[in-house]
Amino acid sequence: MKAQKMLLIILFVFLFVCSAAIVSAGDFDWMRDLNIQAWADADGFRARLATRFQIGDARISAVLGNVSSPADAYMVFRLGEMSHHPPEDVLDIYKAHKGKGWGVIAKQLGIKPGSQEFHALKRGCDLGGDFGGSRKAGKGKKGKKRQMD
Repeated sequence: MKAQKMLLIILFVFLFVCSAAIVSAGDFDWMRDLNIQAWADADGFRARLATRFQIGDARISAVLGNVSSPADAYMVFRLGEMSHHPPEDVLDIYKAHKGKGWGVIAKQLGIKPGSQEFHALKRGCDLGGDFGGSRKAGKGKKGKKRQMD
């Protein structure tokens, strides 16, 4: 009987922890799609980063070599732009806090939860084309179809 109660408690705690992780990951779920697209067209992704952030290939390579995924590289450049910090500073914060999520990293850079900048991050990336990364491609806030550009 005690073993069953203990197993039930462990299962409850496990489910609670997993659900919390899923909820927090939902804010940046567009990153999964961005990674898939970037891995499918690595050269196109690099070209979009270079154009969007006006940076050279050496800087792109340096960031991509220090993050876990292409979407993480995009976030390093985007957060640097939003917070007026160089990508190297963002990388330092990323390395120190990457297990805590992008919301924590943004906050460390002075981007407050609930701010316009934070909401822009949650909506998706702004690379355009196949790398748009919007949360629900082609849909607005209430599921209404948006006109595609």
